[in-house]
Amino acid sequence: MPDAPRRLTLAARAAACLLPIALTTVVTSALLPYQAAAATPDDVPTVHGLALYDAPELPEGFTHFPYVNPEAPSGGTLTQAAVGGSFDSTNPFIIRGTPAAGLFEIYDTLVEGNPDEPFSVYGLLASGMRLDPDREWIEFDLRPEARFHDGEPVTAHDVVYSFELLTEQGNPFYGAYYADVERVTALDEHTVRFDFAEVHSRELPLIVGQLPVLPRHYWEAHDFTAPTLEAHPGSGPYRIGEIDPGRRIVYQRDPDYWGQDLPVKRGRHNIDRLVYDYYRDRDIAWEAFKAGVLDYRIDARAATWAIGYDFPAYRDGLVKRLAVPDGQPARMQAFVFNLRRDRFSDPRVREALSLTFDFPWLNANLFYDAYRRTESYFQNSDMAAVGLPEGDELALLAPWRDELPERLFREPLPFDHPLDLRERLRLALDLLREAGYEVKGDRLVHSETGQPLTVEVLLFDTGMERVTQPMLRNMARLGIRGSIRIVDINQYLNRLRSFDFDMTVGQFPQSNNPGNEQRDFWTSAAAETPQSRNMMGLADPVVDDLVDRLIRADSRDELNATARALDRVLRWRFPMIPHYHSGETRIALWDKFRWPEPFPTYGLDLAAWWVDAEREAEINQRLRPR
Repeated sequence: MPDAPRRLTLAARAAACLLPIALTTVVTSALLPYQAAAATPDDVPTVHGLALYDAPELPEGFTHFPYVNPEAPSGGTLTQAAVGGSFDSTNPFIIRGTPAAGLFEIYDTLVEGNPDEPFSVYGLLASGMRLDPDREWIEFDLRPEARFHDGEPVTAHDVVYSFELLTEQGNPFYGAYYADVERVTALDEHTVRFDFAEVHSRELPLIVGQLPVLPRHYWEAHDFTAPTLEAHPGSGPYRIGEIDPGRRIVYQRDPDYWGQDLPVKRGRHNIDRLVYDYYRDRDIAWEAFKAGVLDYRIDARAATWAIGYDFPAYRDGLVKRLAVPDGQPARMQAFVFNLRRDRFSDPRVREALSLTFDFPWLNANLFYDAYRRTESYFQNSDMAAVGLPEGDELALLAPWRDELPERLFREPLPFDHPLDLRERLRLALDLLREAGYEVKGDRLVHSETGQPLTVEVLLFDTGMERVTQPMLRNMARLGIRGSIRIVDINQYLNRLRSFDFDMTVGQFPQSNNPGNEQRDFWTSAAAETPQSRNMMGLADPVVDDLVDRLIRADSRDELNATARALDRVLRWRFPMIPHYHSGETRIALWDKFRWPEPFPTYGLDLAAWWVDAEREAEINQRLRPR
């Protein structure tokens, strides 16, 4: 799948000189001139960090994140694979083109998250911030020393310009993510203010700080909406060093990076060169890793992890394996229905098709019992629905009782279906008959239209074939004709953008603090938006209401109850067929990397790793005869 950051931040989820601007000039994201409702209250303190709930753990004046090694050496190279064919753009913020992997390495944001806390942010481009007690606005003070790669200063005007550019011309995700920002204002050269709609979102003041800040002086002279292969400037720890279109992109650590001694950066971004080599097929990438062409891989294939490491470099101790526990809710990976197709509009059809996915067989025969079935959209968290709705969750669902299936209130959750495949297929056939289908000969057809039920699964990676084929065989037992269509990554993205698919594989990463990104996942506004994460086209007023309530949740208990209600509704709507998860990240690497331990609680921070120069030289010497 296209890059999807594990944590839901905008920096994991993308020349001409400026005319003189007087400090009194106001630049806003609205057409009307900005008129401050009131002066900044004297009693609003400037703080070094913010947390979603309570206060951030690290005190003012902290010198580095606790999990990093502040004395980590710099140098070396990390080469990894980008699987999926090729790229044709270095602009990750727009719909057009296929962006190269790793581009967010070149950008800084106003704040930086600490992976050792559930959701806390500390100043990066911003030295401090002031949050209105009623959460109606936030102000950031930019560091005067902040610079783009070409030496130009980062100013409040760049922040305003970036917000307008991304929300008006960028991927529709940005418009949805920041929909409740009413106005962005440069109060002076180094102070920027965000004013919010009256939605009382606890998350919004933190996530506006995750806005990638782009250089206005560069993009004003370029077409932002067109794919480009230029090495445009950012302000982050890496520059684009080498572009070989479709084959390789290299990021070079900036030795003059303006922020390298900040508390949120000290001990991080230690590796000199980050290389992404492109491979059309993950099997070829696996062979490249074994040969030492690649240094690092996340091993998503259970069979490889279980029996694939019997090769000389591993036996000689040159390659190591590492399993890092996942502190976030399990990522939802699933076969996604295109609900825009008439044949998938009936939830009984979707439920029936979901019963053909035989996870116990897959786990035993393909996965070496390495996985658990993903049941919830917030799996492995207190936000997952269990049992029957009750308490606050029931109170949220009760007003929508006429819009929801009665089963939601009185039956166990859908994954309590029988595990035996024959029973599942019998139940599936009963559901299909209820939905108006009948078996004629060896085909399942609609009794009124005579149209056969067919399913094409769109993929860009052959690695999912072995998971898809058993499901299609089970569908065939019901008279459903299924097929797989594998296309290159560019055609795949174009077909998704035009909603030209029956089913595909989607991924929906969740954090411990879901919020505005849920709009892009599930809401009606995103259903017909090209390249939104609502690829299934779900348009449901109940879901829309629950997403709005989730974003406005003002306490952990309220957020948990709302997430459970949303989870329950999504599970009974059957918009997708969930896959499986392992609860850990499996990493294989050549033994030249070092890292601080313990790992941060809520996410693997590869930026905190470094290269052992002596070990790298030894490995390179061993590999040279090959």
